[in-house]
Amino acid sequence: MTPELILPHDGVLPVFSARPVWCGRGSTVIGAATIGAQAWLGDDSVIRADGEAVTVGERFWLGHRSTLHIATDSHPTLVGDRVTVGRNAVVHACTVGSDVVIEDDVIVLDGATVEDGVLIEAGATVFPRSHLAAGFAYAGSPAKPQRPITAAEIAERAERVREATGDTPPPVAGDEIDVDPSVYVASTARLRGRIALGAGSSVLFSCDLHAEVGPILVGADTNIQDNTVIRARAEGVVIGRDTTIAHNVRMADCRIGARSLIGIGCVLAPGTVVADDVLLAGGSTTDPGQLLESGHLWGGRPARILGPLDADKRAMMTRIVAGYCEHGRVYRQMETGEN
Repeated sequence: MTPELILPHDGVLPVFSARPVWCGRGSTVIGAATIGAQAWLGDDSVIRADGEAVTVGERFWLGHRSTLHIATDSHPTLVGDRVTVGRNAVVHACTVGSDVVIEDDVIVLDGATVEDGVLIEAGATVFPRSHLAAGFAYAGSPAKPQRPITAAEIAERAERVREATGDTPPPVAGDEIDVDPSVYVASTARLRGRIALGAGSSVLFSCDLHAEVGPILVGADTNIQDNTVIRARAEGVVIGRDTTIAHNVRMADCRIGARSLIGIGCVLAPGTVVADDVLLAGGSTTDPGQLLESGHLWGGRPARILGPLDADKRAMMTRIVAGYCEHGRVYRQMETGEN
């Protein structure tokens, strides 16, 4: 059994030390990824090594709609043996030891180190460059130690996470949507309803965009990254140009301005308005109808102003947009064979 979609990056294909035990619908592995024996990859799970390496040990379990990614030209992702990752989780550009359980809806961010024998409880966010010491259960945002934990309890929690995965209903097929030749829509993404994608935009692996009532309008050169879910159940969703929507974001009936970045795992409530030139930190949420004013770094649950959007952050956001325009061009060429 192999993932539904395997793509190279810079000519390098993933390496599996043995055929995975299971690969679900829409599972995707890309680039310089090395996967140990007895891997289990859930529906719409994504492993992307398109700029640095991903190395995963034996008996790795990646739950439905979860994402394993790197920071391009900055941080690889290293995962030990017997690691269990639940559903809708993101493990990003970090180091994870062996015998670790990462429950549903957890986000582990760039430069973090998780030692052996750790439990990260559902919904927690591990902030960038955090260090989680061995032998503890962690929870919260930011994740903090709650209590010591034994190897037996970690094994039990891993089993619970795996049992909770269960069967998932078959995905609804996407619609055929006319797009500009410069647009990339991954073959594992699902788009339904009135959706317009601006020139140079990209919708990556296992994203789910559903314009149930209102439209979804995406600006030019905007990238929507793996496993993001966008719903338009009322007035619709509008996303400005040159904007990044990171992995595993959830949003419905909101407005996002130009040149903004919505971080990994954010949840935007209906009626949210994000102005131009906003950075929303990973793991943040908004309240219904909340306005995020321009020129600031926002973060928290619910989001609040953390500081000004300085020149370094603006430059980083610009680099991400440019990088994903190039990713989209390369992936489109690989999937379609077009130049």
